[in-house]
Amino acid sequence: MPEDGGTPVRRSSLRQQIADALRDEVLTGRLQAGRHFTVKEIADTYGVSATPVREALVDLAAQGLLEVEQHRGFQVRRLTAADFCSLTEARNFVVDAIFRHLAEHGIRDLPAEAIASVRRRAEAAARAARTGVLDVLIGCDLRFWRELATIDGNPHICEFLDRLRAQTWIYAAPHLRGLADLAGVCWSDHVALVDAVAARDIDTARRLITEYSRHTRALIEKLAPAHS
Repeated sequence: MPEDGGTPVRRSSLRQQIADALRDEVLTGRLQAGRHFTVKEIADTYGVSATPVREALVDLAAQGLLEVEQHRGFQVRRLTAADFCSLTEARNFVVDAIFRHLAEHGIRDLPAEAIASVRRRAEAAARAARTGVLDVLIGCDLRFWRELATIDGNPHICEFLDRLRAQTWIYAAPHLRGLADLAGVCWSDHVALVDAVAARDIDTARRLITEYSRHTRALIEKLAPAHS
C-alpha cells in the first residue's frame, strides 16, 4: 500500500482499480508478505467507500495473493521456499501436459496480428529483464505469459497458470530486490520463444520454457535461504 497516502482512484470501476493497484503492490514486494490491513485502512487510503474495497480484497484473496484473517482483515500471503518449489512444479506439470498435447496435434496457424501483439509483449519483457528494472519486469513478464497462453489456449488453464506465476513472483520479488544490480540476471529469451511458437517449432519452444523454469528456480534458490 502506498506510504504517501496512495494515488487517487477514479470513481468508475473502483473494485477493479483498487484490486489492480494493490495487486501491483503485492507482486512487486512493496506491500510485504505478512502485512496486515483492514478494509477501512484501504478505503481511507484511497478515499473510497468500504464496499468496492472489500470486493477487491476478496478478489485478491481468491487469486491466492491475500489471506483472510477472521475478524482482523487481510494479510499479504506468506510464501515459503517449499511453496515456491511446489508452485513451479505445478506450473511445469501443466505446461508439460500442454506440450504433450501439442506434440500430438501440432500448433495451428496463428493469426499474424496475435503473434505481432505477443511479440511486442516479449520485446518489452526481454528489455526489462536486460535492464533489470524489477517493477517493470514483473508487469511485462506476467502480461507476456498471459497473452502467449491465450493465443490458442484453454482459458481456464491460462487463468490457472497466471495465478501460479503471480504467486511465484510474490515469493521471488523481495529476494530479487535485494540484489544491487538486476541487469541481465533474469531470463530474457521471450522473443525467441514467440518466434518458435510462430514457426510451430514445438521442440525449440519446449526447450526454451524448460530453460526459463530452470534458470528462474536456480536463481531464486540461490538468493533465498532454504528455510524462508
